[in-house]
Amino acid sequence: MYYKITCPLPASRSIEVECRLTGIDTPVVELQLPSWRPGRYELQNFAKNLQRFELFDTEGRRLACHKITKDRWRVQTNGVSELVARYTYYSNVINAGSSFSDDRLLYVNPVNLCLYAEGRLSEPCTLELGIPSDWTVACGLAASDESPALLKAADFYELVDCPLMASPDLKHDQYLIDGVPFHVWIHGNFKPDWERIRHDFSRFSEAQLRLYGEFPEPEYHFLTIVLPTAFYHGVEHRNSTMLVLGPNDEGEGLYTDLLGVASHELFHAWNVIRIRPAELLPYDFTRENYFSTCFVAEGVTTYYGDLMLRRAGVFDDAAYLKELHVLFKRHFEASGRAFQSLVESSWDLWLDGYDKGVPHRKVSVYHKGAIAALILDLHLRRQTDHLRSLDEVMRLMWDRFGKPFIGYTLEDYRAVAEEVAGESLDWYFDRCIFGNEPLEDLLNEYLAFVGLHLDYDAADHTANPSVLLHSLPDIDGQLQRDRWLSNQVVPVAG
Repeated sequence: MYYKITCPLPASRSIEVECRLTGIDTPVVELQLPSWRPGRYELQNFAKNLQRFELFDTEGRRLACHKITKDRWRVQTNGVSELVARYTYYSNVINAGSSFSDDRLLYVNPVNLCLYAEGRLSEPCTLELGIPSDWTVACGLAASDESPALLKAADFYELVDCPLMASPDLKHDQYLIDGVPFHVWIHGNFKPDWERIRHDFSRFSEAQLRLYGEFPEPEYHFLTIVLPTAFYHGVEHRNSTMLVLGPNDEGEGLYTDLLGVASHELFHAWNVIRIRPAELLPYDFTRENYFSTCFVAEGVTTYYGDLMLRRAGVFDDAAYLKELHVLFKRHFEASGRAFQSLVESSWDLWLDGYDKGVPHRKVSVYHKGAIAALILDLHLRRQTDHLRSLDEVMRLMWDRFGKPFIGYTLEDYRAVAEEVAGESLDWYFDRCIFGNEPLEDLLNEYLAFVGLHLDYDAADHTANPSVLLHSLPDIDGQLQRDRWLSNQVVPVAG
């Protein structure tokens, strides 16, 4: 499949797409536009952004087609071996999963606007960008020898997992960890302190690589758009992440946000990009892909995103505990008494997971999932005097499911956790994963181990709760906290 993307009228916010399909040998072809994108588990119905859709043969004659679903077309090929689809995609929104164009930027998430032919997802894809010759392209896809604006993908899955930015205004720097180049790309009214970025990004990248022992890809790209308005959004991809942040005040707040979301999304390079729920292998772009383990994919990642910044020395204790306090507030103030479990809320992401929704119904797989990960980590550390931890769980998940890329189930994750613990974890899964009981008492039991305490106060336990995190005057607890936060990775026995 061959795609050409142009933006002849930038002020219109419209991207012109030409999709060419060759090697046709059937009387009917079905073309599908994805209904959702990886990293956001809800239907987004990108077809609603199409302004015009036409099909032709190579002689320019129209081909008969009709819609058979909201985003699927059945084409009568009339014996032709090649067809061309031409359509216009309206691109007036900037977030980490959208596409956008103006006179100085072409930003594309191919999953928004690239069709595929049913049965041909595994075929190589080529993406041509109609951009000025002096523009720079930032993307995880390999460029052809002919032009940096001609990108190659091994298959459709790789194509739609590689967002791109093209602009004459891109800022770029890079650093190396164990020979792996990590690229940082920034677009927007922001003057990066490259020395500081290289120093901090190198440290948290190395900490994550040391946890797993290897990096899944030969290179990685942090693609960043800085907006003048408040924004915080990141999306993980195969060998890159798309980050959209703001406002561009160049203060410490923006830089802290950049560190937090970059560390979170890099951890996804292992956890969910490769250590992926079995239900998502392969992605089915036509419908919901229900799975019950988003608390692993997003909760564990949320926990490690900030923890890695502390382990790497990018955050000090005060900065890390501040972020931990924010995490506790977001869970206990919004859904500390919610009716759903983490498993139920993982499943229902496809229903209302990203909306505020009905009060006290669901929990955040990010926030409660991170708290559940913290409890498991501290339990393993307490039981083994820090010789075992959640690190071992994630390394085994990488070795058994991520590296061979075979997908895991909820039962697999539980079995690995219990193997590392050397005991049944029925109590943990019943209370933290399958149950909906309030967690502040259990959480405080484990926070006390590291010299911390959460004060939760709400008269009716539903409205306007007060959530405060503070240190205990406990020397042993402080020593245990130091061992937790300055973790030295211990190899898995055997």
